[in-house]
Amino acid sequence: MAINDIGPKPQSFDIERATKENTDYRSVAWSGRYLQVTLMSIPVGGDIGLEEHPETDQFLRLDAGRGRVQMGAAKDKLTFEKEVSDGWCVLVPAGTWHNITNIGASPMQIYTIYAPAHHKPGKVQATAAAAEADKDDEPATWSVQPKHAPDKHG
Repeated sequence: MAINDIGPKPQSFDIERATKENTDYRSVAWSGRYLQVTLMSIPVGGDIGLEEHPETDQFLRLDAGRGRVQMGAAKDKLTFEKEVSDGWCVLVPAGTWHNITNIGASPMQIYTIYAPAHHKPGKVQATAAAAEADKDDEPATWSVQPKHAPDKHG
């Protein structure tokens, strides 16, 4: 199921099906002025990557697989830890270091909602390495962004 990010226009799709069928590390499904929906597929033993978004709240939901969530006030103080699986959500407040590691035997299928938008509309990154190397992944100029404190990665 291919989802085309049509920008800040009305959109509707089967998010559970799209999430489960997504094979890319990250695929931006919809970009609005104030939030964004991305689909993620994390391979066995992989993770989303330790990161902190100073001005971005984040909602993640697992539609398949098993993961270990770690969060905390600093990258070396991840005091929150929880195992999650199909149907679980993870709520990440702005300014919180976080990571989710796939601890299951199959890919971990996630969708995430960023508020505000965090990636270039329609962006598809096949792997975590491709995402890290991508220098063209800024939110649209029409999206409402904070003054912008840069994200941090562990």
